[in-house]
Amino acid sequence: MDVSSAYGNAEIGHILWGPRIVGTRVATEVFFLMADYVFGLGYRRYQWRCNARNGPSRRAAERFGYTYEGTFRKHMVVKGENRDTAWHSILDEEWPRHRAAYERWLQPDMFIYFGLAWSDL
Repeated sequence: MDVSSAYGNAEIGHILWGPRIVGTRVATEVFFLMADYVFGLGYRRYQWRCNARNGPSRRAAERFGYTYEGTFRKHMVVKGENRDTAWHSILDEEWPRHRAAYERWLQPDMFIYFGLAWSDL
């Protein structure tokens, strides 16, 4: 979505997955690969914004290791209604720890434990 190479920021957004991929290993691996690519390019910040009322998106951001930073109140108008936007991020200095956790979680032998979440690492 919002990429600023001048400031070293990249954003993931407009994620629309059906129920067959939500919360799966595939979803986790996609987020890992995208974040690893962004930080490998030298970006300082990988951010996630979502409607503050979108509980599933906010939970996904937490599951993937993003830190909640706050909410921009009345950030925009969508379909004629005010929208508050929740901001989350992973910073470059946090990525090595997150990367190691993703690599552990994505090991095939981890999937004998069904239902693991980021907080289980």
